[in-house]
Amino acid sequence: MSLVCLVSTGLLYASERNAKGVDVYTTAKDTTLRLQLTDSKSLKPRVQPTEGEISIFVNPNKRFQKVLGIGGAITDASAEVFAKLPAAKQTELLKAYYDPKEGIGYSLTRTTIHSSDFGSGSHTYIKEGDKSLKSFNISHDRQYRIPMIKRAIATAGGELMLYASPWSAPAFMKSNNNMLQGGKLLPEYYDTWATYFTKFIQAYEAEGMPIWGVTIQNEPMATQRWESMIYTAEEERDFLKNHLGPVMEKAGYGDKNIVVWDHNRDLITNRANVIFDDPEAAKYALGIGFHWYETWAGGETMHDNLALINESYPNMNLLFTEGTVEGFRADRYQYWPNAERYGHSMINDFNRGTVGWTDWNILLDQNGGPNHVSNFCFAPIHADTDSGELIYTPTYYYIGHFSKFVKPNAQRMSTSSSRSVLLATSFVNEDNKMATIVMNQTDKEIKYNFFVEDQQTILTIPARAMQTLVY
Repeated sequence: MSLVCLVSTGLLYASERNAKGVDVYTTAKDTTLRLQLTDSKSLKPRVQPTEGEISIFVNPNKRFQKVLGIGGAITDASAEVFAKLPAAKQTELLKAYYDPKEGIGYSLTRTTIHSSDFGSGSHTYIKEGDKSLKSFNISHDRQYRIPMIKRAIATAGGELMLYASPWSAPAFMKSNNNMLQGGKLLPEYYDTWATYFTKFIQAYEAEGMPIWGVTIQNEPMATQRWESMIYTAEEERDFLKNHLGPVMEKAGYGDKNIVVWDHNRDLITNRANVIFDDPEAAKYALGIGFHWYETWAGGETMHDNLALINESYPNMNLLFTEGTVEGFRADRYQYWPNAERYGHSMINDFNRGTVGWTDWNILLDQNGGPNHVSNFCFAPIHADTDSGELIYTPTYYYIGHFSKFVKPNAQRMSTSSSRSVLLATSFVNEDNKMATIVMNQTDKEIKYNFFVEDQQTILTIPARAMQTLVY
């Protein structure tokens, strides 16, 4: 079912008519339900639940972190595919992601500082060997990426939190003289590379795209066959403390946010300990970013490491900066476990203190690319560039259960489930509208009690489904 069909039914709009009750929006496997209003129940005085009943408990009096935003990345790949779409489909895609009423209201966007693997090729913003950075220009990005970002900002209503991440410094600045295959930043180029960040910010902002912040390095402990660069924890700490932080401050960008790590949950505590225990480094950091690629295949997702960082460094923010399902297969567009991976991660990440959640490519083609090293992956929406059609996957709707109803500055509320078959998290928005997201990972329909303080109602969630309760 396309976004256009959903909008025409009116089922994507949050109901205003049930002010003293709960409106339920559902997406479910083996049904046509996609972010649709499926129930509307009144809240009544609570009754003590009995042993064996399944219940979700929300306590709005206990509140935690505020949300920065939810969204995805506009990469060169996404922009190249977008440019091939018919004009009507371009508009549809932008509305699908960024329109707060007709779409799922993305509020957060990541992009890359020059190239990543997702694009037709590698590029930088300077001539190779230009130590002075005098040749710096972003003309490459003006062809596809910048026009798409500008249209996304406009569709979102004129504001969109935008941050950027580098995959590699230019080849001549690195120990392996190659943008690919890892390598390290040579010490003589620490300040030059830090200045490169400031030139990127200046150039993008000159185009009318405010930059909220940067991450220091995408996946700094992964030697990849694509653009990659390695920092140990101590090297990243010292680059932040002695180079990037001071250089950005001197250039007038001390108000920009810097996020460290930008890699998986498995080694995240070591990185946090090394950097945040150094006050001269920590003063430049907003927090720590993370991905999800470390252990999913083995069933371990290491969310407790996030909780430990949240407890150890309560003034540092946790930000999910990238996740995607790897190993693209065209016969798995509607493969439900892909969406469930998102739901599982988002609920558990937010419940451990995460303030923002950023998917990887918002759009890829029918081959899971373009990717110049054949690292093809899934996106929530794919485009068949031969037919010009958009393909909406279940992941798009699972993310939408969060992004449509949980807005920037929403605050997470205490939420618990009496049984592990249901995962749940809750938020209160600035307008006092509340949203609880519930996920059923089982093959059975589940009846459950929903408690909010001294009020309750009884709800049912289909098998393999996601629900957002709005009240």
